[in-house]
Amino acid sequence: MVELKQEPQKLTAFLSGELDHHHAKEIREAIDFAVREQYPPVLILDFKQVSFMDSSGIGLIMGRSRLLEEYGGVLEIHNPPPHIRKVLRISGADRLAVIRNTSRKERPKPAQKPPAIPIPEMPEITELLPETAPEKEKGTEPEHAYAQ
Repeated sequence: MVELKQEPQKLTAFLSGELDHHHAKEIREAIDFAVREQYPPVLILDFKQVSFMDSSGIGLIMGRSRLLEEYGGVLEIHNPPPHIRKVLRISGADRLAVIRNTSRKERPKPAQKPPAIPIPEMPEITELLPETAPEKEKGTEPEHAYAQ
């Protein structure tokens, strides 16, 4: 049926079983109650465990989209099985909510390889400067016109 999980900045409704006219009312009431209590910025409907959905499921999505629109919230649909994703696309529900798969395993990032050409170490800047010449005796002025 439905299990609700509140997290900071979002409410997730984990749906399971058949989403048809026999179950849609109960699910809708539970979600609406939680939304009106919490006003989450994001409502996620997780379809991972939904085995069947008819037009009642589309109605559920449309109504929740409208409810969140009233106060500026966003509806997301997560993890729909392929046959339900197709129904969502055909019905236009994908224009009411972002549809994404979140259950995919993250690919590990490839290890960084050392550069093909070794980078030489840079010498300290003091090693590159010429040694300073000893100071000239006082009273000896340079004869260049710009030295003044």
